Amino acid sequence: MLLEFLIVPFINALLFLYEFIGENFGLAIIIFTVVLRLVTYPFTKQQMDSSKKMQELTSSKKYKDIQRKHKNDKEKFAQEQMKLYQEMGINPLGSCLPSMIQMVIIIPVYYAVSRALVSTPLQLLQLSKDIYSASFAKLIPLNSEWWWIQDMGQPERLYLDILPDIGIPVLTILVVISSFLQSKMLPTTGSPDDQGAQMAKSMTYTMPIMFALIAYSSPAGLALYFLISNLVGILQYILMGRVDLSNLLPSRKNT
Repeated sequence: MLLEFLIVPFINALLFLYEFIGENFGLAIIIFTVVLRLVTYPFTKQQMDSSKKMQELTSSKKYKDIQRKHKNDKEKFAQEQMKLYQEMGINPLGSCLPSMIQMVIIIPVYYAVSRALVSTPLQLLQLSKDIYSASFAKLIPLNSEWWWIQDMGQPERLYLDILPDIGIPVLTILVVISSFLQSKMLPTTGSPDDQGAQMAKSMTYTMPIMFALIAYSSPAGLALYFLISNLVGILQYILMGRVDLSNLLPSRKNT
């Protein structure tokens, strides 16, 4: 099964890091996320390159001529637009690829975190079949506490003395903010009628909401993975020097 093909290696990678750094599962997840982000860096670079090419294309004279010529015929404009994409070697959906890859990775990460932090005898038996090294067996059950989080295998909530009955989902809030910032830092691509631009704009708002819903109800370890993945992604964008900070500011329409 393809899912198991990723889950079991992820479990063992987390156990290896957990053992290596002194049995700190929160820190193990952070290091694991950074490594995973570095491995998938080529896709992030492809996203930025695609965004840059799209930006250059949509500001070119040839593209604007097509817009002007077919402004009243959307179907013809879309056909000419696709021809131009093919000439330039541009994938209009290329800027969405890293987000799609992250969605694929989320599932095995979710199961890896959940199965690593087991407690019942049946779950422990299953985990014992998944581990590669006998030394990992001595680590089980893992220490699931990290910072203010009592159990990394349960949804995260922070309870304050002034609000003892209200659990604040700190990680979920940070996931929403970092997801939104990461998506807004990408260069604006395409025209309002462009399929790729419409999808990118839609994902700017839908992805943070979707990640928030998952982080709110999933193990705290997965929410931590989301947060660190977003922060590393933002850092990668900055280091590549292709961040459009103007997207973070409210747009002003000419009157």
